[in-house]
Amino acid sequence: MWLNKLANLPGKLLAKFLTRPSGHYVTFAVHDLNTLKKYIQPCDVLLVEGDHRISGAIKYLTTSTWSHSALYVGNIINPEEHPDDPKVLIEADIKLGVIGVPLSKYTKHNVRICRPVNLTPDDSAKVISYMMKNLGNGYDLKNVFDLARYLFPTPPVPARFRRRMISLGSGDPTRAICSSLIAQAFQVIKYPILPQELPSDEDAAKTLLDIRHHSLFTPSDFDLSPYFKVVKPTIERGFDYRDFNWIEKESSD
Repeated sequence: MWLNKLANLPGKLLAKFLTRPSGHYVTFAVHDLNTLKKYIQPCDVLLVEGDHRISGAIKYLTTSTWSHSALYVGNIINPEEHPDDPKVLIEADIKLGVIGVPLSKYTKHNVRICRPVNLTPDDSAKVISYMMKNLGNGYDLKNVFDLARYLFPTPPVPARFRRRMISLGSGDPTRAICSSLIAQAFQVIKYPILPQELPSDEDAAKTLLDIRHHSLFTPSDFDLSPYFKVVKPTIERGFDYRDFNWIEKESSD
């Protein structure tokens, strides 16, 4: 056992370094806690633009704003603990593994809600059950080393090759990274994220689809997917552009 701990030590030290704030975070899409609570629903994917050093590597490889994802499961993790701010999200954390966290963790971050459409209650329960069963599993520390290569310095990798760069890790089924864990949960019910179309005969009644390997999914895929609805709380609660009070600048003429 002590040999395993010793082997994981470099990964843990690197994870500690990479999860420090980057120091140049800019907010543009934050929501207060009450607003998030009102509009987020079970099985919604919460995309986050992280403010850690490793977030830059993920955003570079995915050519996207979003560097992290979590799944909203509702107050079923520890219902009696912290009733005012319960753990309602499940995520894969680099240092802590698969854990439950409260919504308040991300109220100061740029976020986006992506919602699967027309889920049956039974399938919704299966997705949540899969996430719950993974609580306590470890984070794939090999993935941390792989991602770190794209920070020192950032290499000029063409955008079309970057998705493959993030398909990394040990392959241990008891370890996860954030987006692959959520992708696996939806694959349990065969809900599409970004399926690949396979060549088929012209006379075929339906296009054949192939499920991508879960390691190929990134947080931005839930945003790009045509099968997930983007939910914007500011619009849902009744946005009216005429209510804005703009600063009137004096003309230079």
